[in-house]
Amino acid sequence: MYFKTADVAGLRLFYREAGDLSKPTIVLLHGFPSSSYQFHDLIPLLADRFRVIAPDYPGMGYSEAPDPTVLRPTFDDVVMAIDAFIAQCAPGPLILYIHDIGGPIGMRIATAHPERIAGLIFQNFTISVERWDPDRLKVYKRLGGPETPENLAETEQFATVDRDKFLHQRGARQPDALNPDNWAIDAYAFSIAANRVFMSRLFMNLATNIQHYPEWTAYLKDRQPKTLIVWGRNDPLILPAAAEFVKQVVPTAELRYFDGGHFVLDEYADAIAEAIIETFSR
Repeated sequence: MYFKTADVAGLRLFYREAGDLSKPTIVLLHGFPSSSYQFHDLIPLLADRFRVIAPDYPGMGYSEAPDPTVLRPTFDDVVMAIDAFIAQCAPGPLILYIHDIGGPIGMRIATAHPERIAGLIFQNFTISVERWDPDRLKVYKRLGGPETPENLAETEQFATVDRDKFLHQRGARQPDALNPDNWAIDAYAFSIAANRVFMSRLFMNLATNIQHYPEWTAYLKDRQPKTLIVWGRNDPLILPAAAEFVKQVVPTAELRYFDGGHFVLDEYADAIAEAIIETFSR
């Protein structure tokens, strides 16, 4: 595995890369409040069959937090940066692995460039309002209003080690056996004030994705891309019905549940790698 940086749209983005340039490309889009490190077990398992690239979004992981005059903390702007990164580093056909906030990022890219999408891998991400946990969705919508010092301070609590640890452990098959590096690595980004504020403001922009759900659903219905759904069924945020909705929209999709939580790769990287290879390589 290689650890690189790319200068894109006035930003320096960190990314992990492995595999042969001649192989099909998979771009791994991580969740919140995480980084490309969440794929550290998966990447080497795929590297002999695919070229694998996993970027850190602006202000997350080891990528720098941009000044708002360069890039605003919105999904539209983050997608602009990641789309430019992909065009620079992986210009051919690609498979998108989309998890959590990687979902709205990846779906924006897929609908903008449908001719480039060779497949989609869904992990614990919804394109339907009804498939959110209702109480969680209310919080996201409330925090998405006009920014105040109070709601920014509240939102910053979502970019903390305690929150990260909760998301890794809740619903995991063996939470006490998880590698603590999963949240300790993220703590580096949280410790940088500019990163923490950028992440928090991006989180406050989360509810803006809801207006795109019909467009993304229509894209899947019309295009019927080759699709794999891998799902931690004990996720405290996003209900299994979200996985079943994608399966309804793309009937040929392969759906596999695992006895895990939001970060199901922590415990099932081997099985998920095998599912990816079966779906997109064999």
